[in-house]
Amino acid sequence: MATLTRGQAARLVRGRPAGTGPGGARQAAKMPFVLLVVALLAGGLISLLLLNSALNQGSFQLSRLKKETTALTDEEQALQRDVDGYSAPEALQRRARELGLVPGGSPVFLRPDGKTAGTPAAAEAPPSPTPTPPPAPAPAATQNPDGPAPSAPSGTPQPTPTPGR
Repeated sequence: MATLTRGQAARLVRGRPAGTGPGGARQAAKMPFVLLVVALLAGGLISLLLLNSALNQGSFQLSRLKKETTALTDEEQALQRDVDGYSAPEALQRRARELGLVPGGSPVFLRPDGKTAGTPAAAEAPPSPTPTPPPAPAPAATQNPDGPAPSAPSGTPQPTPTPGR
């Protein structure tokens, strides 16, 4: 049996494959822990990526729905303006005249005993207005290009033109 010096023994231990010497057993035990940590980090990163993608998709959907809500609100307001225009008293009266309806006369009421209060009468159409001829055009006044515009004949003050506007 040959005796080895300290340096030779150390070189032999360092040259052995992993796990065969006293330091190799510790290194082999650390490997599953390192793999577990790497797997947890990778899983965390993947889950953050998926969560971020879901949030972005929700953000795009929210933006689209806000635009749609704005468009529908504008449409609702336009329709409400149309309804208000059609339900104005003047518009209702004009439309009723176009349909041939006439204003009713004095009202008649039925009492609980079946008798009437008031005198029933058929509604009569008011006389149609006669068209008035358009007013004759006023004689054209000559304008002085250097002076102010002539004033209106009715005596209402007219605004004077401001230079540069």
